[in-house]
Amino acid sequence: MLSMGIDIGGSTTKIVGMDENRKITDLFKVTAIDAVTSAYGAFGKFINKNGVKLSDIKNVYVTGVGSAFLGNDIYGIKLVKTDEFQCIGEGGLYLTGLSEAIVVSLGTGTAIVRAKDGKNEYLGGTGVGGGTLLGLSGLMLNVRNVESISELAANGDLSKVDLSIGDISKNNISILKPHATAANFGKVSDLATKSDIALGILNLVIQTAGMMAIFAARPAGINDIILTGNLTQISQIHPIKDDLASMFGIRFSVPDNAQFATAIGAALNAVGEK
Repeated sequence: MLSMGIDIGGSTTKIVGMDENRKITDLFKVTAIDAVTSAYGAFGKFINKNGVKLSDIKNVYVTGVGSAFLGNDIYGIKLVKTDEFQCIGEGGLYLTGLSEAIVVSLGTGTAIVRAKDGKNEYLGGTGVGGGTLLGLSGLMLNVRNVESISELAANGDLSKVDLSIGDISKNNISILKPHATAANFGKVSDLATKSDIALGILNLVIQTAGMMAIFAARPAGINDIILTGNLTQISQIHPIKDDLASMFGIRFSVPDNAQFATAIGAALNAVGEK
């Protein structure tokens, strides 16, 4: 029998199929004009693509902000709505094989969950996330596509945008290296290009989420932070998180299929139900 987890955003839906041995059989995302259309489209595509019969499906668990717009069934199969933060934690641990970690979901905003052996605690988050990235890039650059922003930022120079520790001190300050950010957009040059500004916006968003996660991890004595969600697909996330890891002695990981972590957590709940 097959279990399914569906993570429904405002218009993008991620779907994961999982067998009784907790092995992922397929996963993908679809985009439509609204949450309901997106969810039904994802479900229909999954069945059609994998040759699955409705009778082959054991459970369907749904999560995400868009799940509130769905009824109690899909094509006659009962829908079970499950807590998004629980799914974030379980999905993050599943993808990494860790037993305990801080799991960060980088979506429109940023959610931070302490996950440990099936016990997942929502610690809080920040409104700085993908929505911030798109909003600021739209206002400052007239670019409103994440992939385009990342491509534009590839040739950016942060020294034209951010004030660094080296700009204000000749010596390291505590564990902070000279290139560490003292103030995002604190030194915007008149000569800053669109690429420089795009990189500055990306750096602002990813650093903020990373530092929030570090603030959550250190008091709890946790050394592992798992990054999940759509923004993990941006190439610039890797040097930024590696730099934070080096300065603060924290291990950051971006597992394969990180953007599907929440849907995977929903699928795990579906498999676990008797």
